[in-house]
Amino acid sequence: MKPQLILLGAPGSGKGTQAARLVAELDYNHLSTGDLLRKEIKSESELGKKVQGIMDAGKLVDDDTVLELLNANCDLGSNVYIFDGFPRNGEQAKALDSVVLKDAKSKAVYFEIDLDMLAARLTNRRTCSGCGEIYNLLSKAPSKEGVCDKCGGELTQRKDDNEETVKTRLQVFKETIDPVLAHYEATGRLARIDASQDPESVFGALKAVTEA
Repeated sequence: MKPQLILLGAPGSGKGTQAARLVAELDYNHLSTGDLLRKEIKSESELGKKVQGIMDAGKLVDDDTVLELLNANCDLGSNVYIFDGFPRNGEQAKALDSVVLKDAKSKAVYFEIDLDMLAARLTNRRTCSGCGEIYNLLSKAPSKEGVCDKCGGELTQRKDDNEETVKTRLQVFKETIDPVLAHYEATGRLARIDASQDPESVFGALKAVTEA
């Protein structure tokens, strides 16, 4: 069986784009903690009610609850998953191993990219309000300014893609990623991919990780 994948990388490094291809072409299941939280709340399960209570109180969902959520939605014996958005720090990485992954074959993939280049990529990102297609004014500009090539919808900039917010998000990422990488490096499960390449080359490198 292919390895369970933990995708690591700064906001805008291309994880979402590549995860979609892994799902479409290699039969992976995409586990986004945010999506799982919303799904669990909607199902009105006991866990969902617990999560709703935490969020209604204005608190962040704690690590133990996230791990419980992942366990409830994972069948590692017969499926392969992409863990996206968790872990975000070294303690979460260790907990994911001990509570969820256990003896399952797994690899962590770090999308390496220069943070200054990434800042430029993020501040130039535009998303179609109609179909969700993502553009970049530097590398993938629409044919007509402000208009989606696919559906003709209006292209907008995410609120958190402004220069100040991007700088803050990247700084937070920089401060927390090293212990996560150190954990996977120490266990011999870390693969690094040059995320500044074109998407096709990145996918090729990612596919090679799943076959190793």
